[in-house]
Amino acid sequence: MALTASVKDELARLEVRQTSQRRAEVATLLRFAGGLHIISGRIVIEAEVDSAATAQRVRRALAEVYGHRAEVIVVSGGGLRKGERFVVRVVREGEALARQTGLLDGRGRPVRGLPSTVVNGSVLDARAVWRGAFLAHGSLTEPGRSSALEITCPGPESALALVGAARRLGLSAKAREVRGVDRVVLRDGDAIAELLRHMGASQTLSVWEERRQRKEVRATANRLANFDDANLRRSAQAAVAAGARVARALQILGDDVPEHLRDAGTLRLQHKDASLDELGRLADPQLTKDAIAGRIRRLLAMADKAAAERGEPGTEAAVPLEALED
Repeated sequence: MALTASVKDELARLEVRQTSQRRAEVATLLRFAGGLHIISGRIVIEAEVDSAATAQRVRRALAEVYGHRAEVIVVSGGGLRKGERFVVRVVREGEALARQTGLLDGRGRPVRGLPSTVVNGSVLDARAVWRGAFLAHGSLTEPGRSSALEITCPGPESALALVGAARRLGLSAKAREVRGVDRVVLRDGDAIAELLRHMGASQTLSVWEERRQRKEVRATANRLANFDDANLRRSAQAAVAAGARVARALQILGDDVPEHLRDAGTLRLQHKDASLDELGRLADPQLTKDAIAGRIRRLLAMADKAAAERGEPGTEAAVPLEALED
């Protein structure tokens, strides 16, 4: 099951007994998933959701908390919408329910954000707000570089109210408009995990965290492998460059190269993959790493100076292009 569907399925079955939480959840869900309609001069409340479990949860809450009967209409998928949709509709006394849930203010005007009683509610109410918003229009992507928990909002006022609810939970959510649609997004992995816990999606949280850790381990392994490959590649390039320069130095100097420098250069050519420590141990008598490095450095400097005096290419000219690549 996709993560979004898993979260919604778990939240739709979560048992909540406190009345204020149920009111906050239902008020938010009706605001985010539906709206008010005028049919034959009467106010009708509708909320469209994508799961039967969510529709039944709303229907039950409307009956138990507000005393209103609602019908659930199944809408078959078609066009861009694949799968069934479920419309929870309250026809009788729709205006009374709209006032009770805060969809209408005291003067009978539609509320653009969330009701003040919900906005100023407790931390538990803030959790219920996010639960209702996610059931209405939430999505959760796989953990990773582009992971996100996102809510599509009916307007900027409701988006800001949702950001405020996240702030009461100690989380930082961002409201943004994308192609004319208001959204609230969390991208930080720890924040997403914390919000899932607050909403009550503990089972999905376990799955999400397991996948997150698996991806982090894989990403770390890939980074280390790439780091090792890069180091091996640079070491190989350095060995090729060093061997080419030493060979050119011996060619430039010919018989004029001091014997101890020639011996160091010959060791470098005979053991191109050896480290300076290893070259030092191969010398007779043995030399330290710094000593062998110093002799090779003096050999190259002497050859470059002689080449410059003759107007010839120095040791760098012998290095293949591929060994110069980063």
